[in-house]
Amino acid sequence: MNLKFPAILLVVFTFCLCTSFLKARAQERQYIQLRIYHAKDSVQLKQVSQYLEEAYLPALHKAGYKMVGVFTNITNDTAIDKKIYVLIPFKSLKNIEKLSLHLENDVELNNRGKDYLQAPHNNAPYIRFETILLKSFQLMPRVVKTQLTGDIKDRIYELRSYESPTEMYFKSKVKMFNQGGEIALFKRLGFNAVFYSEVVFGSHMPNLMYMTSFDNMAAREAHWKSFGNDPEWKKLSALPEYQDNVSHINIEFLHATAYSDL
Repeated sequence: MNLKFPAILLVVFTFCLCTSFLKARAQERQYIQLRIYHAKDSVQLKQVSQYLEEAYLPALHKAGYKMVGVFTNITNDTAIDKKIYVLIPFKSLKNIEKLSLHLENDVELNNRGKDYLQAPHNNAPYIRFETILLKSFQLMPRVVKTQLTGDIKDRIYELRSYESPTEMYFKSKVKMFNQGGEIALFKRLGFNAVFYSEVVFGSHMPNLMYMTSFDNMAAREAHWKSFGNDPEWKKLSALPEYQDNVSHINIEFLHATAYSDL
């Protein structure tokens, strides 16, 4: 009997250790790579989109990345600067480097994407592209697929960037989202968030970025009206510690492509 007791303790200890480890792993914050292609016309848009659909995303899926979002700006038809957004979540910074090396040696990717990858200097498929590195927030550590069921053609993805005047004010805004309860408020009001994150590398720092989704623009307007009138938001936004923590807001309205995972 005495011999069995230590063994039981060992089993219990191992179970608790494994449970704690799995729980910690589940809460690990992801890094998110957001690439934005800038195109001058519909020809370039088509070139980039074709490459993404026929070569790049299949290569990512084969490499184990199954939650890749691809979005287009809803103003692309009339805008001078036409944009395509590619969002990829990673477990760690090391995985970003590993994927880059893997794709360089992917023969199928290089064959399928030949027209894009080997485009001549005087017929480039884009003007420029920029890459922003994000790190997900503590209270929403993983990118999630929207739960919306409406027609994808009408669906609106809203990408927001909140710039802060200084690092101190930036920390205040991040805290407002997490411990302050702003994420919980968005969830209660049904904003269908895809991610919340802080910008690690980018051109508008210090800033945070997040994406919410709606069945259509009318639903988006209704949700934000409810948010602005919510007593919890009025109380939160009036707290002294959260004053003046946003100096500029940039909003982009996006559509998901038919081949987007998100």
